[in-house]
Amino acid sequence: MKTSNQTESRITKKDINSVFWRAFTINASFNYERQMSQGFVYSMLPVLKKLYPDKEQMKEALKRHSEFFNVTPMASTLVMGITAAMEEQNARNREFDVNSINAVKASLMGPLSGIGDSVFWGTLRPLAGGIACSLALTGNVLAPIIFLLLFNVPNVLCRYYCMHMGYKMGTSFLGQLEKSGIMQKVFSAASIIGLLVIGGMVASMVSVNLGLSIGSGETAISINDVINGIMPKMLSLLATLGIFRLIRKGMKVNYILVGIIVLSILGTWIGIF
Repeated sequence: MKTSNQTESRITKKDINSVFWRAFTINASFNYERQMSQGFVYSMLPVLKKLYPDKEQMKEALKRHSEFFNVTPMASTLVMGITAAMEEQNARNREFDVNSINAVKASLMGPLSGIGDSVFWGTLRPLAGGIACSLALTGNVLAPIIFLLLFNVPNVLCRYYCMHMGYKMGTSFLGQLEKSGIMQKVFSAASIIGLLVIGGMVASMVSVNLGLSIGSGETAISINDVINGIMPKMLSLLATLGIFRLIRKGMKVNYILVGIIVLSILGTWIGIF
C-alpha cells in the first residue's frame, strides 16, 4: 500500500478553499431524513470532481456522502478536511477500505457536536448577545454589528483553520497508519464508535409511547412502563428497525412518513398512543 507521502497530492490548496467557502451552505438543504447530507455533498464537490473523473466512481462517491450527517456547522469543515484526505487515499489505492470513510464521519459527529454546540451555541452566542444587548440599551447603533463581529469572526476562523488542519491531519495520520499496519484496526474501532453514536441517537431521538394500560384507576399498570422495565427504549429500537427494513425493501421515505403520521393520528384517536 502506498502512503500519502509516496504520491504527489491531487488536491490543491485552491480545492480545499473551495470546499471551505461551500461549507457555509451546509444547512441550506437541511432535512429531517439525512439532515446535513446534501450540504455536505455540495461542499465536497470540488474535491470529488478532482479525484473521480470517471462517472461511475463519481456516482459512488456522491452516494457515499448522501448518508446521514449532522454536526455543529462550525466544526463541519474538520470532518470535510479529513474526508478529503481519505477520499484522496481511496482514489490512489484500490485496496483502501471505502467503508471506513463514512465510519470515520459517523464517529466524529458526536464528539465534535458536543464541543461545537458548547463553544458556539452555549457560550459564544449568549456572550455576544449579552454584550450587544447592553450596548443596545444605551442607544449604541453599533450593537448589531458588534454582535455579528463577536460571533462570526471566531466562526469563520474556526471553519477555515479546521478545514486545512483536517486535510493535513488526515493525510499525515493515514500515512502513519499505513506504515504501522494498524489502519484496519483504527477503522474497525471507528465503525464501532459510529454504530454507538447511531444507537444513542435512536434512544434519544425516537420516542414511542403506548397509552394502553392493564387494570383501571390507581392500580392501573402502564404497558409502556412494563416494556421499558424489560428493556428501556425497546419500542424505539423496534420502530427504527421496522422503518429500516421498509427502506431496504425499496419503500419511498415519503410514504413511510405519511404512514407514521396516519398511524399516530389513528392510534391517538383509538387510545393506543
